[in-house]
Order: sequence, then C-alpha cells, then structure tokens
Amino acid sequence: MNRTEVGALLAYAVRLDLRLTPETQADADERLDQWYELLADVPPTAPHPDGRDWNAAHVVKHHIASSPYRIQPSDVSRPWYAFKADTLGRHTDPVPPVDPDNAPAYRAALRGTRQAIATGQAAPAVYRELTGGSTRDARDEFAAARLAAIGSSYVPRDVRDALTPWRRTRAQREGLAAAGQPDPLNIPCPWEPCRAAAGKPCQQGSKHRSDRATPHPARIDAATAQHYAQQAAA
Repeated sequence: MNRTEVGALLAYAVRLDLRLTPETQADADERLDQWYELLADVPPTAPHPDGRDWNAAHVVKHHIASSPYRIQPSDVSRPWYAFKADTLGRHTDPVPPVDPDNAPAYRAALRGTRQAIATGQAAPAVYRELTGGSTRDARDEFAAARLAAIGSSYVPRDVRDALTPWRRTRAQREGLAAAGQPDPLNIPCPWEPCRAAAGKPCQQGSKHRSDRATPHPARIDAATAQHYAQQAAA
C-alpha cells in the first residue's frame, strides 16, 4: 500500500475503535509513519485461487471485532505474509511467452510472474488436483485406452523390455500411460517455433531441425492441464 492507502486503512480502524483516536496531530503523524513502515509491502486487496481473497480492511475489522487488544500494524502484516506464503505454495508456474531455450529470459519471466503474485497484482495459476471419486479400475481403463491410442501389435514383454533402449520415446509414452501420467506427445506442441504434431517429438534448431530429447515446457504444461481436465470430467 502507498501512504494514502495506509492512511485510509488507519482512519477506518479509528472509526471502528475510538480508543485509537490520536490526541494530537503529531501523534497522528507518528502513527501513520509507523503503520506505513510496516505495511508498505502489503496490498489492500489480492486474489486467492480458492476465492478467499485478501482484503486488508476485512483483517482490520475482524481484529477489532474479535480481539480486546488495540490493533497494531503487525496485526495486518502477519496475516498478509501467511496469505502470501499459502498463495505462492499453490502456484504452478504458467508457460512464459518467451523462448524456453533462452534460459535467462525464461527465468526472468518466471520471477516476474511470482513477484506479481507475491504483491497481489496477479492471481496464481493452479491446476486442479484429482481428489476422490476415482478407483483403480477406472484408472486402469483410462490407461488401457491411452495405450490403445498409442497403438501396438503384440510383442512379448521380455522382448519389449530388451528393445526399450532402441525405442525410448515409445517406451516412455507407454510408461506414462500405464502409470496414468500426462503424456506431452498426446497433443501438438503449442510453442510457435516448434509446432510438432501429436505423436512426434519436439523440434529444435532453426535451419537444421532435429528432435529434442525432451518436450518443450509449453507442451508439457498444456498436456498436463488437458490430462487432469479429462480425468476430472470422467
């Protein structure tokens, strides 16, 4: 909050609890200085992924209504830092709109997103977890359907295991399907310079294209979101 916002919050607290009324203008200025020093990093409002949004005025009102003690600026700052820690703990980094192969730019974009969330300027990105409602049979059916979508003719397990080093991509996809984990190759790569088709590995290089050892982060994130959305809807 800036100094004006802190002053408005302090005036609101005085209106709710007349014991806070300063005796002189000097006392009022000193108290404002104290509150501003502790609340400069606290936003007046901030979003929360569960809808339990932060509101500094609500914190002030709750304290005055529930505590016999006069409110202090730390009674606002402490709940904010707990709120911020909870929000950042739920955050899943979205894909920044930068080249993932440009590591410095990619990290800078991630830091910018986290800073915006930490200061209440942006809502965290959260993938909904799968909780309850699923059984082993349902997971097995889902995995079997994915394996069928990958497609295979019959190969004895011992032969397939022996061939794994020479068919690594397919083995990885089968392993993900059997474990019920997201498979990035189920969808086309959404990163513009790549645009690899579904089932094909991501590409790298501008003139001489070659397969990447791992999918682009944008493809991983998109496949993860799709995977959990499909299971939640099942």
